[in-house]
Amino acid sequence: MEKVVIIGSGPAGWTAALYTARAQLAPLVLTGKQPGGLLTTTSIVENFPGFPEGVDGYELMMRMQKQAERFGAKTSFGVVEAVDFSQRPFALTVDGENVLTETVIIATGASHKHLGVPGEHELETKGVTYCATCDGALPAFRNQPLVVVGGGDSACEEAMYLTRFGSIVYLVHRRDRLRASKIMAERTLAHPKIKPVWDSAVTEILDVKQDNVTGVKLKNLKTGEEKILPVAGVFIAIGHMPNTDLFKDKITTDANGFIVPLKGTMTNVPGVFVAGDCADHVYRQAITAAGAGCAAAIDAERFLAAVRQ
Repeated sequence: MEKVVIIGSGPAGWTAALYTARAQLAPLVLTGKQPGGLLTTTSIVENFPGFPEGVDGYELMMRMQKQAERFGAKTSFGVVEAVDFSQRPFALTVDGENVLTETVIIATGASHKHLGVPGEHELETKGVTYCATCDGALPAFRNQPLVVVGGGDSACEEAMYLTRFGSIVYLVHRRDRLRASKIMAERTLAHPKIKPVWDSAVTEILDVKQDNVTGVKLKNLKTGEEKILPVAGVFIAIGHMPNTDLFKDKITTDANGFIVPLKGTMTNVPGVFVAGDCADHVYRQAITAAGAGCAAAIDAERFLAAVRQ
């Protein structure tokens, strides 16, 4: 039986693994279908402390993994198919096998919502990105026309951030007004570098043949008119989906599926903790996920110490 099982292998998962491993709890990390999480789809990470020249997202996750394994963390490239949190020890079904554990740290992260248009998948990390804070300062986007897709607070925040780097930021939205909060919408629309493109949808991202973004094809949803907008970067900000379907009806979640911690990182099930983007719909940064992973590890360690007294 395991003392700690960590479900997920992004910054939250590996940081939790590092801390629990150093506490001699020999954690088992279940990587899931995407080892390393969303960060492995990012080219250069320039805002993670300690890397003044930036670091490749995949390399950063591999370094975290090696660091945790150095102290005794165990890695399994298994996929959790079912969980039973009704009693301790908890039972997990991993690739058809039963795994028992005293505690669980959920660090399954979140997935970007995609447009689902031609060119989006092919040009990801080649001009298509889902995080302005992560990628906006890259040289490829500096002094270039950029486009943000979305109309909520996140899209407005992305657009405002990108004004520091792009020559102009087009904000493409399906409606004729933003869904963002009033103060955020006013601030965004008042910025001289931001140009809204109303009632429009991106129908294709160009140009796969050139293997980098050269523009987007837009369609006006009211008139049907189509046009091409030349840009160097496409920032898609239409929301996130937490990877929490596995825990439906097992753990308390909010209306959007994000796990709700009750005290620190403890969920409504004693012995089950949560860290990272599957519980965070506000910050969604690698460094905040790592911090939450640290907190979850400390909470799990203290929980185990208390129940053994």
